[in-house]
Amino acid sequence: MRGDMSANALRLREVEYTDKEALIAANKANRAFHMPWSAPFCDEAGFRQWFSSCIGDDAKGFIALEVHTGAIVGVLTLSQIVRGNFCSAYLGYYGMQETAGRGLMTTAVRRVVSAAFGPLGLHRVEANIQPGNKRSIALVKRVGFEKEGFSPAYLRINGQWRDHERWAIRPELLL
Repeated sequence: MRGDMSANALRLREVEYTDKEALIAANKANRAFHMPWSAPFCDEAGFRQWFSSCIGDDAKGFIALEVHTGAIVGVLTLSQIVRGNFCSAYLGYYGMQETAGRGLMTTAVRRVVSAAFGPLGLHRVEANIQPGNKRSIALVKRVGFEKEGFSPAYLRINGQWRDHERWAIRPELLL
């Protein structure tokens, strides 16, 4: 982790159902911060849908917490985990404004990617990012992701099909 100063300030763990109220509250408080890049759940039904998608063999949900305050730093998901010859997953993530700009989400992404390559035994992780989301692009670059391409009208976010850049990492690229 290249002398990461935030490493001791962050706790990353798999999400638990008991995180429901705290995550809903954090997402509501950060709704404007997340726009227009993402639209995280802000109610119990949304949490239940997201949580149920994170507990199977094909997805894992994580919560990043600041050690000293317990504040939620961000939420990360490895989804569409495929084994066999593909051995890959998609990474989705979003951070909270209160802890932004301190390197904590970079540490969280590094740890999730390390878990993907370690215990989960994957070979590749892909993150799809809207071209205008400069902070997110800078984050994946810091971790070692490489830009692989551009996908027009790739994901539907906030009711609109949005273009995305495809960024990916393999174990040998992890910084």
